[in-house]
Amino acid sequence: MTRHHDNVRRFRRAVVLMVVLAGFAALGARAVYLQILSAEFLQSQGNQRHSRVVKDNSHRGMVLDRHGSPLAVSTPVDSVWAHPETLAHEKPSWWKLGQLLGTSSAEIGQLLKRQDGREFTYLKRHVTPEVAERVKALEVPGVSLLREYRRYYPLGPVAGHVIGFTNIDDQGQEGVELAYDSWLRATPGVKRVLKDPQGSAMELIESLSLPVAGKDLVLSLDRRIQYLAYRELKAAVTANRARSGAAVVMDARTGEILALVNEPDFNPNNRVGLKSQVFRNRAVTDTYEPGSTLKPFTVAAALESGRFRANTPIDTAPGTIRVGDRLIRDTHNYGTLTVSGVIEKSSNVGASKIALALTKQSMWDILQRAGFGQLTGIALPGEVSGVLRAPSRWVPVEQAAISYGYGMSVTPLQLARAYGAIANNGVSMPLTMIKRDTAVDGRAVMSPAIAAQLRTMIEAATSPTGTGVRAQVADYRIAGKTGTVRKLTPTGYSEEQYLSWFAGFAPVSDPRLVMVVMVDEPRGGSYYGGDIAAPVFGRVMTGALRLLDIRPDAPRLRSPSLIAAQPAGGGA
Repeated sequence: MTRHHDNVRRFRRAVVLMVVLAGFAALGARAVYLQILSAEFLQSQGNQRHSRVVKDNSHRGMVLDRHGSPLAVSTPVDSVWAHPETLAHEKPSWWKLGQLLGTSSAEIGQLLKRQDGREFTYLKRHVTPEVAERVKALEVPGVSLLREYRRYYPLGPVAGHVIGFTNIDDQGQEGVELAYDSWLRATPGVKRVLKDPQGSAMELIESLSLPVAGKDLVLSLDRRIQYLAYRELKAAVTANRARSGAAVVMDARTGEILALVNEPDFNPNNRVGLKSQVFRNRAVTDTYEPGSTLKPFTVAAALESGRFRANTPIDTAPGTIRVGDRLIRDTHNYGTLTVSGVIEKSSNVGASKIALALTKQSMWDILQRAGFGQLTGIALPGEVSGVLRAPSRWVPVEQAAISYGYGMSVTPLQLARAYGAIANNGVSMPLTMIKRDTAVDGRAVMSPAIAAQLRTMIEAATSPTGTGVRAQVADYRIAGKTGTVRKLTPTGYSEEQYLSWFAGFAPVSDPRLVMVVMVDEPRGGSYYGGDIAAPVFGRVMTGALRLLDIRPDAPRLRSPSLIAAQPAGGGA
């Protein structure tokens, strides 16, 4: 009996031992399975439950002026984001969070409801560093900060129209920022971050794709000349209580735009409450009748025809001419003028008589070659081509009107390109906003000989007896043409609304800079281009020629008298 009991006890101990050993074996096998065989799978599952996949942003390329000064840069800024499901369970924290972010608990609740089932939602974009720190200190589960970038424009309104701006997602919306968006734009990466117990992003686990920064863009602009043009145009528009204005400065040799400004301006760093119309880059998007600034091209057609020379006499007496049902007038009765004198005195009668002696096709040809009625290809958003009707549609009164800049429309940029051809020995260079490091070929508009004759005539227009005397610059020879245009209204040409123009270049002996100034509806008393736009040209050129260290010309030599003693022009 005792032996039987001993056998039973030994059997029980063996069974218990076997069970224990089996348990240890099972635990060991399970440990091997979990820690070795399934480690990668389990780690992946854990990461999925305690990690987030978020954007890894990079910065947009800088926009620089031709000397490397920044015109647009990206600055780091934090945005507040949340995991909707986690934050939805933290309702007591909504009020404090809303106070910091300028929203309400109800609005947070509505946002989370709309984003239910998503992994990511923004609560507030581009917050200040102070707000970011205070949000972080709240330690609200499911709420984190994301590094983004905000665009900053060092020149503010000085270059607002040409540089443009981006939206909150760093996408170009206007100006160069839009035109070259694909070049400047960064490509965001994707990264996986580990959550802390509160559901906030804590540390980087891995980069799923690396971010790629945008490429820098070097413009042709010179920020110093840009500021000069901005300051002087703004002063003129303000002093004359004008509706608007635009100005362009370009390098005659390369076609590079050195300055482009508009009024009214806007600050791209603060666009709150601004209407879209203030963003209009009038120098490229708006067209205007050019008035007497077009007369040099009428004379170019006359010289090309072989029927006229610079000293060919034109009888403008008695200061009027009737073409069809229209009476064309000069500001004075200039009597007999030479062709050069028609430019110097800005005679509408003289220009009309020259034009009516030419074929319509010959006039249209020179205007078309100069680029009127065509896009400049500057690659700025919204550029328009202007209006130059086919010559087959011209009637005599229209042919006469076009000779002095009515009946067609141009942009200030187009007019600058056209004057660039006169300055550059008859060759028009393709315009660009990008700095050129290599020479490019231009397009012949007129012969070098005709361009040289026009430069002499246009220089005379800025002499003491010309209409553009107020454009003069000390120590430099200046050539330029004024324009005063009655604006077309629904009831006809206005007697109260005018455009004031000046287009010219310097120095005459070796032209480098071309500038066009347009002031729309000056209401300060005078409205003549010689009084309103010419002084802007003179003040900008005074600074720009010296900034670029362009050698002064020899003292101005007055050209031989082109007419008998006559009163000075009225500023056409």
